[in-house]
Amino acid sequence: MFTINDILYEDNHLLVVNKHAGDLVQSDPDGTEAIEDQIKAMLKIRDHKPGAVFLGVVHRIDRPVSGAVIFAKTSKALARLNEMIRRGEIKKCYWAITESRPEDEEGELHHWIVRDAKSNRSRAYARPKGDGKEARLTYRVLGASTNYTLVEVDLKTGRHHQIRAQLSAIGCSIKGDLKYGAKRSNRDGGISLHSRRVEFMHPVGGRPVSVTAPVPASDNLWAFFEEAQN
Repeated sequence: MFTINDILYEDNHLLVVNKHAGDLVQSDPDGTEAIEDQIKAMLKIRDHKPGAVFLGVVHRIDRPVSGAVIFAKTSKALARLNEMIRRGEIKKCYWAITESRPEDEEGELHHWIVRDAKSNRSRAYARPKGDGKEARLTYRVLGASTNYTLVEVDLKTGRHHQIRAQLSAIGCSIKGDLKYGAKRSNRDGGISLHSRRVEFMHPVGGRPVSVTAPVPASDNLWAFFEEAQN
């Protein structure tokens, strides 16, 4: 559930929030309430807005994933941020806790992602396949505990379940991600994938913006890895 304390950055044109695992960014057709609705309700009360509140969803992250999500508060900002997304000008960095350590400490993963809408799952192939979409990311190992590895991922493309599918394809399933080969679920029902940082040029002011999302506060393993990086 979103609270005002989850706002990481805000100005007149946009805001960035720290999404909790399990929350929806945007409402599903079944009408389940999402962060989008909760932020609108908060802005309406806090800013004493008499009419409808404008809020644009710039990008989404999967429901079981936590971390930084960008919203636009004006139509001008939304249009410009959407164009920046299209041109790949918004840098998105993720942290993933994996069940196995990658063979190489850092590298680039290049696959073709084929989405199965019926199962809501994607498969990563080493070569072009059917209507598969090219998917690229770079990664580096940041640290390890006894059983798990912390991997930092810089996303170069934005495909369905891309990080989850690509890490699974190299034998490094994300902790808690049963859909992509994890051995067991996480206690909170989420997966250990976190949108750690977003970086972009402000769509109106033109200045650089960099926002880092703290890891889930109630997870001791996340806390261990975050502390190790400080």
